[in-house]
Amino acid sequence: MNTLVRWTGPLAALGPDALRALLSRGQEDASDGELRAKVAALVAEVRTRGDAALRDLACRFDGVALDSLEVPRPALRAALDRQAPALRRAMERAARNIATVHAAFRPRSIQVEVERGVMVERRPDPLERVGVYAPGGRAAYPSSVLMGVVPARVAGVREIVLCSPPGPRGVPSDAVLAAAAVAEVDRVFALGGAGAIAALAYGTETVPAVDRIVGPGNAWVAEAKRQIAARVPIDAPAGPSELLVLVDRTADVEEVARELLAQAEHDPEAAVVAVALDERTARRLLDRVAAEVPAATREAIIRPALAFRGAVLIAGSLEEAVDFTERWAPEHLMLAVQGAAELARRIRHAGTVFVGTSSSGAFGDYLTGANHVLPTAGAARSWSGLSTLDFVRWTTVQTVSSEGAASLAADTDVFATAEGLSAHAAAARAWGAR
Repeated sequence: MNTLVRWTGPLAALGPDALRALLSRGQEDASDGELRAKVAALVAEVRTRGDAALRDLACRFDGVALDSLEVPRPALRAALDRQAPALRRAMERAARNIATVHAAFRPRSIQVEVERGVMVERRPDPLERVGVYAPGGRAAYPSSVLMGVVPARVAGVREIVLCSPPGPRGVPSDAVLAAAAVAEVDRVFALGGAGAIAALAYGTETVPAVDRIVGPGNAWVAEAKRQIAARVPIDAPAGPSELLVLVDRTADVEEVARELLAQAEHDPEAAVVAVALDERTARRLLDRVAAEVPAATREAIIRPALAFRGAVLIAGSLEEAVDFTERWAPEHLMLAVQGAAELARRIRHAGTVFVGTSSSGAFGDYLTGANHVLPTAGAARSWSGLSTLDFVRWTTVQTVSSEGAASLAADTDVFATAEGLSAHAAAARAWGAR
């Protein structure tokens, strides 16, 4: 099948090299030695020189001389007031929906009486200060501001710090600043790239160190997050956006093609894959994609994405398609098949699942209230999308009454003695003797 996409044909016919390349999504490339070394140098520079390094990096990478690293709070409200009423309403609606969903997801304390007189509680405590990164390279993403900040606010984080690259005026885009106003960010810094991540992780004279860093970014941002993750937790390893669609003959291939192109327009390295359950559907989908691409505004981004990581494959059965899905572990999964709702319950390895083509990924990116900060490149096998869980840490509280202590004493003495911890044994025995 001659097409714009890199891989076509039956899943079973893919050779081991093709399958490996399809599954990897460039995980090795995303953290190659040269990039690691360059990012490590930038992180070290910020750690050593603080604000001075950040100003130098703004000149070097953003082409601006920063009068101030921090954006004054009145600038946020002014940017919001400059927005078109329709965009402002959309932002406010998105923020409300994100707050509604994430408030429902907010973790709650759990207390259990293990035995009589022995109580154990696990309590979620909001983090003190969180850093949110919002990209500003190829495009500004106010939606990413809302997705990072609103859940943190809902979780009860005391202070939320936003970093986003400066534009020609020395501040982030108006759209980003407006979203920061809607989301009620506490402090905004005109900082981008690896330098911003280093500043949030280690702190500088002006930028406070935070307790967690979240938000999407380019390869430099992703690598910086990996390098500082031992010091400050991050949301999840992330790379270029990706979508996997399972499609059968009942689906509207025009709608599926639109979803593939919508994901491909994010990045030339985005990964978009469709697995059809029959050859005719695969051919119809390929024809539809080929017809749609020339009219796309971001054709220059879509074409390399399709050529580099695009695929329209044919599964011999639904079971084969599901097996591949679980191995690929997509950031976004769309189920354009009969029985999609039931099938969604079987999926274990996906960042988010869209049930049917009416559940468009575009809605998830902006307005459903679910979070669009999601694990990529197979990380969905072990990582989850951003939620209020990312903005709390858990404290365990143990309460043992005198009666409970007397009950636990003898067996604790046995354990401690077996491990050679005589002081532990003595502490336990004292309660048993009462």
